[in-house]
Amino acid sequence: MKFHRLSKSDLRRVCEEFAGLGVGSRVKEGAVLEDEGARLYWLDGLILAQEGGLRFPALDEQANATLLRSMPSLVVDMGAVAKIAGGADVMGPGVVKVRGNFGAGNLVVVRDERHDRALAICRALVDSGSIQPRSRGRVAENIHHPGDRVWRLMERLRELLS
Repeated sequence: MKFHRLSKSDLRRVCEEFAGLGVGSRVKEGAVLEDEGARLYWLDGLILAQEGGLRFPALDEQANATLLRSMPSLVVDMGAVAKIAGGADVMGPGVVKVRGNFGAGNLVVVRDERHDRALAICRALVDSGSIQPRSRGRVAENIHHPGDRVWRLMERLRELLS
């Protein structure tokens, strides 16, 4: 596991890489924690992950509230919450609502219907227009959920920054 603060030039490069997620270019301070192919970036309070060629915001509603709210989402019923939060893919029968427009391969946030909490970051397997509530089959692949490697790195990053 490696941790270090980012230089100004590295900070500019990282901000450019994450610009598609809404990270601005005016970030003043940053750090990175690397472990076994996964990287977690702290950029002026935002926590962003890079794993397996994907870049996505970490599931931290306090640090990343603005980023997570700006992403399209799938709202699932309470019966699907435990499975998805445990790493299962999103199945059509559990989806009760689609918010925003997205294509297959785009990132989406999965939220529960009762509290509207972010449960997972997923890669859509079909576009938003193809998903009908309670439809059949897999609709999104789970790439980040509570308790996974990125989640554990996020906890370690907070310890190192405090």
